Amino acid sequence: MSRPEIVVSGDPAGDVAERLAGASGHVVLTGGSSPRRAYELATPDWSDAEIWWSDERCVFPVDDLSNYKLVQETLLDRVAVRAVHRMRGELGRDAGAAAYEEELAGVDRFDFVLLGLGPDGHVASLFPDEPSLDETERRAIGTEAKLDPFVDRITLTLPVLCGARTVVFLVTGAIKANAVRRAFADEPSRATPGSLVRGEETIVVLDAAAAARL
Repeated sequence: MSRPEIVVSGDPAGDVAERLAGASGHVVLTGGSSPRRAYELATPDWSDAEIWWSDERCVFPVDDLSNYKLVQETLLDRVAVRAVHRMRGELGRDAGAAAYEEELAGVDRFDFVLLGLGPDGHVASLFPDEPSLDETERRAIGTEAKLDPFVDRITLTLPVLCGARTVVFLVTGAIKANAVRRAFADEPSRATPGSLVRGEETIVVLDAAAAARL
């Protein structure tokens, strides 16, 4: 597994906003606090792009916990998009995952995937040392949340994420410095799912606080 490119930026959200603007094809977006500002700053023309999600909580799309709602309000409401493929969390984790797998049937691989990293090292909704990390056949599965808020999830699996042409991690804040070291400097480990995700090209965009232990 090759080492990712590390970018320590004074404006990580602005950096990722520019990368989003240059993304095309099948683009995967994520939720969480770190990407919000990047979405607000990004000005992509995605009229030929199809937008997907890395993971979703099993809530309705109008719920404040919804990753879809976050992206819709901060980005998608103001840009042209060819197609939007949200995870239907309201169906529940198993039915929602099955529905997303059906929708993914015509996609060979993703062109651009944006991910965050949890303080515990989780990525998408793939949590440390869980059986979900062993899934090799399915492209989307249901998982149990292992941190607050304790809401069931739908997530893409490791083989799908690792099959992407470009994976960009956006990670900010001192609270994630230990996870950043484990994910991007130490040896890959099931204890840190972020360390297991590498695309054809992997770029990690950090602020100084998140990069402090590299």
